Amino acid sequence: MNDVKKMVQEKYANIVLDNSNCCGSATNCCGPESYTVFSENYASQKGYNPEADYSLGCGIPTAFANIKPGHSVLDLGSGAGNDCFVARALVGETGSVTGIDFTDAMVQKAQLNLAKLGYTNVSFVKGDIEDMPLPKESFDVIISNCVLNLVPNKVKAFSGMYRVLKTGGHFCVSDVVLIGNLPENIRKDAEMYAGCVAGAIQKEEYLDIIQQSGFKNIEVKKEKTIELSDELLAVYLTKEQIREFRDSGTGIYSITVYADKI
Repeated sequence: MNDVKKMVQEKYANIVLDNSNCCGSATNCCGPESYTVFSENYASQKGYNPEADYSLGCGIPTAFANIKPGHSVLDLGSGAGNDCFVARALVGETGSVTGIDFTDAMVQKAQLNLAKLGYTNVSFVKGDIEDMPLPKESFDVIISNCVLNLVPNKVKAFSGMYRVLKTGGHFCVSDVVLIGNLPENIRKDAEMYAGCVAGAIQKEEYLDIIQQSGFKNIEVKKEKTIELSDELLAVYLTKEQIREFRDSGTGIYSITVYADKI
């Protein structure tokens, strides 16, 4: 697990460094290992800041999170701050938004973006989602965008979310899940893990972990199929293996899930 976390940190630190040349929301110049295939267009979202968008998400959780003015919101794996700034537009001046990320470069980039915007009710902290340095019963809403699939111990992650969420609060997260089994080469590959594929678990197991963590009223608000191109698959599989994968019935999906803490 520590090796996986180190790999994810290094991958996302490199994204911050590379973004000065490419890989921003408007480009796709980093070859087959660019995972913008998952991302959605935030341009119409109030509060959207292109400098904070590295196209690393797989949904728009704020669109379904029922965030209200005055809410306190926590964003897990906040990256350069994209979802936090959209959430800030929803909570207004009377609410607050906290982003947590365990990659130093991402936290620093988010803080730079925040300084340019001048918001006083948004903050970014460094921390591990499996062991969040945050007090219990602190937030009305938790959001996350294609991050929990990168966490090795998803049981600890959802248990931690339950702990820091206020009673009566809720979460809305977008993530990648599977139906069926991935080929071994993809499942074990570090790049595919950081690209949110190899780290994904079965959809049924994902929803069961949420339920076992104590959450109620679990609802999949949106689901879409993720299509991996032959070009991307060819990095990991032979032509014959690609054909077998296409015929296997395995599906890779982005789901946006909502649940309550009652």
